[in-house]
Amino acid sequence: MLPSLLIVDDFLSDPYAARRAALGLGYDPALQHGNFPGLNSTRPLDTAPIDAAVSRLLGVTLGPAPGTQHGTCRLTGKGAKGKSGVHVDPAAYSGILYLSRPEDCARPDAGGTDFFRHKRTGLEAVPQDPVKIAASGYDDINALIEDVVNKDTCLPAKWERTMRVPARFNRLLLFSPWQFHNAAPGFGTSPEDSRLVMLLFFGVVRP
Repeated sequence: MLPSLLIVDDFLSDPYAARRAALGLGYDPALQHGNFPGLNSTRPLDTAPIDAAVSRLLGVTLGPAPGTQHGTCRLTGKGAKGKSGVHVDPAAYSGILYLSRPEDCARPDAGGTDFFRHKRTGLEAVPQDPVKIAASGYDDINALIEDVVNKDTCLPAKWERTMRVPARFNRLLLFSPWQFHNAAPGFGTSPEDSRLVMLLFFGVVRP
């Protein structure tokens, strides 16, 4: 079983090269179609070395999850707002690689990643076991997601933050995508000093 959360610091051997490559991608505001705050790159970076390294680390062969923006980078400045908040990811496993400069990550307002408990149900993640889904009061997983995640995504009063993983340059955060999570607030006023991450959405590669 994959760990629910794992932090790997100093992940890349040359993180500054990755940061330069991420900043060199296009971030066209006219091409943004998601519910996220900030700007996604118009193309992804090559993730093959990351996929291989994470697979070795976890002992499971992982690759891009179909239909996701695996390897896409995201710039989120101060005050950026999205159409959704707390959410889950459409993947077998999720990852975030922080590429903001060390001095920006050290700022008090530097945004990492937040995890939440849903107050009404007490859930911290979408259960994967039908018995646990039924015990939560729902007939199936889709009904639970609709009534908990989609309904309350933008209602902060419905959620209690349980943990914040701080942003740190060259930190890789790996976690179960079924946990309720959201990006902490963005920061900065330019691409150079804004929150910069690479988004990773893994699928399990079957032999």
